[in-house]
Amino acid sequence: MLLALDAGNTNITIGAFEKEKLHGRWRLRTIREQTADEWGILLRNIFSLWKLDLAAVDGMIISSVVPAVDQPLTSMCERYFHTQPLFVTATTDIGLTIRYDSPREVGADRLVNAAAAWFKYGGPAVVVDLGTTINFDCVSADGAFCGGLICPGIAMSIGGLFAQTARLPMVDFREPVQLIGTNTIGAMQSGLYYGFTGMIDGIVERVFAELGPGAKAVATGGHGHLIARSSRIVKIADENLTLDGLRIIWERSHA
Repeated sequence: MLLALDAGNTNITIGAFEKEKLHGRWRLRTIREQTADEWGILLRNIFSLWKLDLAAVDGMIISSVVPAVDQPLTSMCERYFHTQPLFVTATTDIGLTIRYDSPREVGADRLVNAAAAWFKYGGPAVVVDLGTTINFDCVSADGAFCGGLICPGIAMSIGGLFAQTARLPMVDFREPVQLIGTNTIGAMQSGLYYGFTGMIDGIVERVFAELGPGAKAVATGGHGHLIARSSRIVKIADENLTLDGLRIIWERSHA
C-alpha cells in the first residue's frame, strides 16, 4: 500500500492507495509544532478507524510546501511505517520538462498537479488549485510545466474582509441563493462566489490563448467543485488530482 501526503500551508491531505485504487482520503490541519509521534498516532488512529493494516504500507511519498513539517513527517515514516519517504522536488522525475527560471522555487504541489493533469487529461492544460492560495499551473502541449500564476486564496480574502471592516461578519464560501444579495451575508457570499469565479474565468481565458487550441482546465482543492459548477470555462473538478499525481510520480520512480 502506498501512502501519499500533500502538506500544504493549511491542511495535510493524505491518501492510501492499493495500486490505482484510493482506499481512503483524509485531511488534517497542518500544525508546524506537531511531533513525529503525534503525526504517527493520528495516522495510526485513522488506520484503525478505517480498518486498514499499518503493516501493509510499503511506500510513502510526500509533497510539502511547509519545511517545518518535513523532518517530523520523515521521522514518523521511519518510526511508524519503517520506510523512507520520497519527497517531491524539482529534481524528481515527474514526467514533465520544467520550464521555470529557477525550478527549485516551484512548490512541490504545483509540480505534482501539473504531472497529474498531463497524465490524466493530456495537454495543454491548466490546473486551478484552490488552497491557501489559488494557483494556476500550466502544462504545454508538448508536456512541459511552463509556470503559472499565484493569487490570494478564498479563506485569506474572507479573513481580510472580516478583519479590516467594522461591521462585516465572517461568512462561509458557498453558492448564493441569488446573484443580488438582499442582506449583508447574502451580498458578501454573492460577491465572493461570483468574484472568484469571474477572476478564475478571466485568468483561464487568457491562459488558454497562450497555451493554444484544445486546452483544458481542471479545478482541484477544497472549493474546486463549487467553482466548476458556475464557471464558464472550468468544467472539470477533480478533488483527488494531487493525490493521483503523487501516486503517478511514485510509480514512475519505481517502474
